[in-house]
Amino acid sequence: MIYRYWNQAELDHQMSARGTVPDALPFIAAYARESARMRAALPCKVEVPYGPSAAERLDYFPARTPKSPIFVFIHGGYWRALDAADSSFMAKTLVDAGAAVVAVNYELAPIASLDEIVRQCRAAIAWVWTHANDLNGDRARIHVSGSSAGGHLGGMMVAGGWAQDFGLPEGVIQSASLLSGLFDLEPVRLSNCNEWVQLNPASAWRNSPLHNLPSRALPLIISYAPNETEEFKRQSEIYGAACAARGCAVDYVMEPGTNHFDLPIRFMDPQAALTRATLRVMGLEG
Repeated sequence: MIYRYWNQAELDHQMSARGTVPDALPFIAAYARESARMRAALPCKVEVPYGPSAAERLDYFPARTPKSPIFVFIHGGYWRALDAADSSFMAKTLVDAGAAVVAVNYELAPIASLDEIVRQCRAAIAWVWTHANDLNGDRARIHVSGSSAGGHLGGMMVAGGWAQDFGLPEGVIQSASLLSGLFDLEPVRLSNCNEWVQLNPASAWRNSPLHNLPSRALPLIISYAPNETEEFKRQSEIYGAACAARGCAVDYVMEPGTNHFDLPIRFMDPQAALTRATLRVMGLEG
């Protein structure tokens, strides 16, 4: 057995998100289409640099009133696909509810290592904290969200021990909603996904949210789709349990009828359970 009770083929299947749907492309096209619609309909700033490389950029939609909470979304794509331009489909829902919205871009694997991708996302958080007023945002009310690889990266944003490297206070993230995330990267390292992520045992441990838990208690929304593989579901469950043991208020929010790819699109619906739970931890819904 390669990992748990799976041989190589079974582990590769467990780590495949695209294998859970007949075709992921229509959902990915919807991300891009709806995000473009948001940029056309709402005041926004696009391709704002937060670091020196071309990939280190973000799009933001300012809140309508000052000192509003800030929703930061980190896209998925197994660290090797998608873009900030695909990642603001929820902007109207969140802006209407009273938040600023930020969509983060980062250099993709295998051009960038996972260490570098995590560093870039943390640099983006530092930019948001420093420029919160430009967003009509409150730097003390930053919420991070992400789906799939973005769920993993969100977990590395709420991890403790990195903020001082960027001149930030510890616990800069106040709440998070993490969807279909990968929180223990050892099975990623052992699967065919490592062809592009290129982890070794040390980097897998170093970049696993399960081994880098929040340093302070904060509210966490954990969600995954009903049709996720056993390992994807287990990853969310064990990470949520570990965070709860640290004192975090963990709320598992399920969206029946969704899949790995359309689960984040639920953020477009103000009445979706995922949206309502996220707004509640952001202080935007009673």
